[in-house]
Amino acid sequence: MANLRDHMGRPIVAVTGIGVVTSLGVGKADNWAALTSGRSGIHPITRFPVDHLNTRISGMVDFLPSSSKGASHLTYELAETAAQEAVSEAGLESGDFGGPLFLASPPVELDWIDRFSLYNSDKQDAGAERLLRVARGLKELDVFETTQFGSIADRLADRFGTRGLPITLSTACASGATAIQLGVEAIRRGECDKALSIGADGSATAEALIRFSLLSALSTHNDIPEKASKPFSKDRDGFVLAEGSGALVLESLEGALARGAAILGIMRGCGEKADDFHRTRSKPDGSPAIAAVRAALADAGLGEDEIDYVNAHGTSTPENDKMEHLSLSTVFGERIGSMPISSNKSMIGHTLSAAGAVEAAFSLMTMRESVIPPTINYDNPDPAIVLDVVPNKKRNAEVGTVLSNSFGFGGQNTCLVMAREPV
Repeated sequence: MANLRDHMGRPIVAVTGIGVVTSLGVGKADNWAALTSGRSGIHPITRFPVDHLNTRISGMVDFLPSSSKGASHLTYELAETAAQEAVSEAGLESGDFGGPLFLASPPVELDWIDRFSLYNSDKQDAGAERLLRVARGLKELDVFETTQFGSIADRLADRFGTRGLPITLSTACASGATAIQLGVEAIRRGECDKALSIGADGSATAEALIRFSLLSALSTHNDIPEKASKPFSKDRDGFVLAEGSGALVLESLEGALARGAAILGIMRGCGEKADDFHRTRSKPDGSPAIAAVRAALADAGLGEDEIDYVNAHGTSTPENDKMEHLSLSTVFGERIGSMPISSNKSMIGHTLSAAGAVEAAFSLMTMRESVIPPTINYDNPDPAIVLDVVPNKKRNAEVGTVLSNSFGFGGQNTCLVMAREPV
């Protein structure tokens, strides 16, 4: 009989359902097959004109019905699709889930489709007064609802029958991991027996591309898109903007076993630490990231020698990869040179608000399948970053524990520790 309480006497939290959508495809099976074969989902942008842009590639999801309808509509469809896969795998009713919903999604703005609609409605005069007059004359709620930060979660709550007020959060690139952390903590506190945690982001718009370009954060390796994202390589030049979603059904181990659910993995620990150094840059000494990793290990009740694999944040930006290496080498010491590490972003790009959830899903699959996905494009290692990067091809390995890192703009750092089996 498995122990149902962790080292702190809290309910052990199990994962019973996983759902994924990325530029590699819809669902766990297609994504895992592509990921482990080293196939890239990065491709030229066709959704909008890119003639005068420095970056003309992305990991956009262009194959869903909502792909051309704007960020809010696409984010909802991404979240719904991943959640449906996760809830179905868990063997739960998709219209009567019964637990709380935690959604990580991008900050909401008026979609450009709606902006043009407002602009084209009345061209007799210009300025804010014209837009206000046109907006007041609209009789439908769609434009209003898609600009409300909580509207996507509200629709998902209705769709899946979650309980209580759905929580929407946006903690930059750590958002997906934070959504999982909130679900874990709610179960540990005894507030619920299960929770639905989702990270979704369909906001790879022209505006987002320009904003990140102005920050010099994006790769400009346009000629061969699949070669653009190269985490931990000496010639890395920025991340690739992408879209996707990841969803986990979290349950108390006791409740999951009682109803005969298959246990896909265990959420052992969560750690977070804020960084107030800069709006986009991490603190040079890496101390907040170091603290987040150590907090996750302490929460999991594990020592530095008990992590088998690191699913890196690994954005492919010069500064972030350097900082992540500093944090890992500080925590794990010389062992970091022989601990397998890889970055899913080398193939799917950076899915922003969804990244932490997508990478948690892949981490769980790594343990279940005993296969570590590669970091592709690792042909020119950075001599200043000494890591056991799994290069270009998958590696078969028994993995019992994983550390998954999410280090975001604005000083948001969240780390998750997962295990294949209960304590």
